[in-house]
Amino acid sequence: MSGLWSCGQEHQCIRQSSAEYRRVASYKRDCQLHRRSVHVKSNGGISVRVVPDGQCLLPGSTCTLVIKPEKEVGTVVLVRLHLEARPGFPNLNWHCLDVQLKPRADAAEVEHFPCNKWIKTLDGDVELRSNRVCLLKEETLQILREHRARELQTKQQLIKWSTFAEGGIRCIDMTSSQSLGPNLSYTRQSPGTNLNYLRGFTDRAEPWSSLEELGILFIHNGKDNAVAKYVQAHWRDDAFFGYQCLNGCNPLQIRQIHSLPTNLPVTSEMLRDLLPVGSSLEQELERGAIFLLDYEILDQLPANVINGKQTYLAAPLCLLHYNQHGQLKPIAIQLQRTAGPQNPLFLPSDPEPDWLLAKMWVRNSDFQVHQLLSHFLRTHMIGEVCCVATLRRLPEIHPLHQLLMPHLKTCLQINIQARTSLLAPNGVFDKAIGCGLKAAQLLLARGTDQLRYTSMCVPDDLKERGLDKLANCYYAQDALRVWNALHRFVVSWVDLYYCSDQDIQQDCELQSWIQEIFTEGLLSFTHTGFPQSFQTTAELSKFVTMVIFSCSALHAAVNFSQVDFNLWIPNCPAVMSRPPPKVKGSVTEEELLSFLPDINSTCSVLTILLLLSQPAADYVLLCHYREQYFRSVDVCKLVETVQKELKAIAEDITERNSKMELPYPYLSPNNIENSVAI
Repeated sequence: MSGLWSCGQEHQCIRQSSAEYRRVASYKRDCQLHRRSVHVKSNGGISVRVVPDGQCLLPGSTCTLVIKPEKEVGTVVLVRLHLEARPGFPNLNWHCLDVQLKPRADAAEVEHFPCNKWIKTLDGDVELRSNRVCLLKEETLQILREHRARELQTKQQLIKWSTFAEGGIRCIDMTSSQSLGPNLSYTRQSPGTNLNYLRGFTDRAEPWSSLEELGILFIHNGKDNAVAKYVQAHWRDDAFFGYQCLNGCNPLQIRQIHSLPTNLPVTSEMLRDLLPVGSSLEQELERGAIFLLDYEILDQLPANVINGKQTYLAAPLCLLHYNQHGQLKPIAIQLQRTAGPQNPLFLPSDPEPDWLLAKMWVRNSDFQVHQLLSHFLRTHMIGEVCCVATLRRLPEIHPLHQLLMPHLKTCLQINIQARTSLLAPNGVFDKAIGCGLKAAQLLLARGTDQLRYTSMCVPDDLKERGLDKLANCYYAQDALRVWNALHRFVVSWVDLYYCSDQDIQQDCELQSWIQEIFTEGLLSFTHTGFPQSFQTTAELSKFVTMVIFSCSALHAAVNFSQVDFNLWIPNCPAVMSRPPPKVKGSVTEEELLSFLPDINSTCSVLTILLLLSQPAADYVLLCHYREQYFRSVDVCKLVETVQKELKAIAEDITERNSKMELPYPYLSPNNIENSVAI
């Protein structure tokens, strides 16, 4: 027998012989510094080992191995790779693409054993299986069932659960991204944003002297950003305030109501001039034209101390009306939870500084909720929970592992980096954001407790919040189209592997996966409505769609829009430097500036937002896959179908946006990254 290793064109013939094993591998690092060994193991338990000493496996090289066993090997079911450091040489990692075996020189069929990972000397034996993914029930050989179990046991020893915020969604037990190893790490090619100007303000722990000074900062950073310039021009307008609730960087907070909160003492008489002629507040509630922003989740959180000065948080209620012109406008704002003489109800008819300041407080509250809950919790942390459970409970040969990992694995590195930088002492939350580190921990715990599965599933969420029929809610329209395309893709994928609901129920690896997500990741909070098991193909399809959407489209909507809406600081201040007013008429137009964050904390926040909002130079579009699994005929057809659907959606969004003064591009599939990678 002979064997072939190659990183050139696959399937090329290096040597002909009467019985040939062909192995194809890619090398991203010189392997002549190591000693390699290869085992092939057959279904009859026969093992053959070869050590290809003397052959240099350079990047782009080809190496042929000839193996002549003493007796017939039979069907090869496992290939083991082993890497050993050689004395006197550096201990480097080796990247292997795959192994291909050919039983005879004239055989047409080639058996593929995918690897596509870095191999380290510490890994010991790395076992490869054929590229035919399968469920556990389809394993007919005990040796392969044992291989699945060994893989999961190894992963469970390496990948463990930890707690970042007590009472919050759990995370991986690693404090350094280096601990992930090369196969769960990635290098993001930054577009190279120049941040030297902003970093020049690091030592200016002082308030802004004027809006003109703030405008100079804006011009330097936003001169090429058409959306940010629109925001600067319209941030005072009530109609734009409402627009942001539907289509800004946090479209997840607004909801339709049919009765008023008991602690919001608004009457029809107060709002007479703001409602249609002849209508009343009760009628508008019944008609479904009243919406609410409620930031109760921020109530009583400790505000941060920045530059040695106390900052402040509020927990406002903001009532909005969707009028006959298709505009959503704020009509009443209360900044604290308990109504009373020192907690006035602000109205559009109040003096302009009072009303504008009340809206700034709402936007400040929205900033805290957006950053930690709509963004970090619902995309980053949900993705991390599903990734950790996938690594621990689904072997690589399981089809769901293959489908999900391209959408999940980048969550681990970026989240570890966030916890050890942005959310760590001396990070931006500590030094420049109103909620600070202590409140951030509490907010994540509250957010976990209030998280609902239905709110993560777009059709359910939009219907529950009354956004599914609003003509100018472009987030809702685009999110629903992308969700439906992903759902059709996932349903077809599920049908490839599960013929019936009984197949779902009997897949013990799948059931172990969802149980681990619920018990370990989501703390067994039954009131959240997340599934604890799967009984039907429909349940599985919905959950997998939710995971993919959250780690791609939802992240695009809440992350890549940040700079556009936050670059003009008065529109969305990360900090409020003075307490909420207790009476009306207490501030002037000139005094509004004193509520904004100091210069250095402003620039710290903008620096981070500019970094987070830039797509990578090498990002992968939604449902575009580089992994070998997606090249198989049946899966490839499904991928081609969903890519065509997403392309059509992108074309429709481009056409619509071309006619709009303020486009909504964030959920165009052309702008959606395949995973959370920033």
